[in-house]
Amino acid sequence: MLDRNTLRRNALILVWIGFLWNFLEAGVALWSAVAASSVALFAFGLDSIIEIFTGAVLIWRLNLRKEQEEEEAESSALKVVGGTFFVLAAFVIFQTLATLTGFLFEPQASPAGIVLVIASALVMTVLYLEKSRLAKQLDSRALRAEAIESLMCDLQDLTILVGLGLNALFGWWWVDPIAALFLVPFFLKEGLESFR
Repeated sequence: MLDRNTLRRNALILVWIGFLWNFLEAGVALWSAVAASSVALFAFGLDSIIEIFTGAVLIWRLNLRKEQEEEEAESSALKVVGGTFFVLAAFVIFQTLATLTGFLFEPQASPAGIVLVIASALVMTVLYLEKSRLAKQLDSRALRAEAIESLMCDLQDLTILVGLGLNALFGWWWVDPIAALFLVPFFLKEGLESFR
């Protein structure tokens, strides 16, 4: 069994990997979203920005050394991570309704978005598994919540891939925003659990 400092360092490395990946992911997703008018890709890019924020919170939390500081940081980090899920759910609902009612452009096919989503699914699966393992060993609810956010990203990847794929194959633009809407219950559930 590794000592706590080694576990914390390993968790910090994983959070940094996710943090840096999300910068790349956010840039490509938002560029692709604008190019294709895709609600799903825009939500995906926003989720990446939220994950950058939560990654920064976790980096701060994992760098603390005193036990009392750790407990206070754990509670604060958990609430911040939970709050990001509510922000994301609200944005997806707004963006979906605006697209379906014609206030925003119909989404177009996005090959770059499809490649990004597949790459993200692979990266986030590895990060989720490793963060979950370390969260259990460190008994860190905040790291577990951040790992769950990686899993949510994976679920989002699959949903977005369906929306982008059906739009690319059949021109079903309306599947793009509806696919994003299916993620809202997951976001709300994780947000509520973080606050509890």
